[in-house]
Amino acid sequence: MAKMIHSMIRVRDEAASLAFYRTAFGLDVVDRYRFDRFTLIYLRNAEQGFELELTVNAGQEVPYDPGNGYGHLAVSVEDIEAEHARLESAGLSPLPVKAMSHEGTPLARFFFVSDPDGYKIEVIQRGGRFV
Repeated sequence: MAKMIHSMIRVRDEAASLAFYRTAFGLDVVDRYRFDRFTLIYLRNAEQGFELELTVNAGQEVPYDPGNGYGHLAVSVEDIEAEHARLESAGLSPLPVKAMSHEGTPLARFFFVSDPDGYKIEVIQRGGRFV
């Protein structure tokens, strides 16, 4: 069986991205590999082994275009309202909390927040299939 281990996104401003992911989701650098033309930075927190890989390409001055194929990353939290308030007070501008149901059954409560490069992250209340 395959095991998901990381997802990679390209970021332009390493410091801004590290600050965002640390503040928003408690992700810290666990490895950093510098090469001549790029740096790979692996982030994770104590809740899981899955990592976010940030790729910082040397000389990238214009913002990346996530294109129309990228959707979002998703994280789950214990208390959606408290997490929304925390991100809002940190100045990260989360969108309003929404609820989604399927065939009349509540499915999820969630909100989105964007990182400094415009990548969307869905924050979902833990429960049901979203643990």
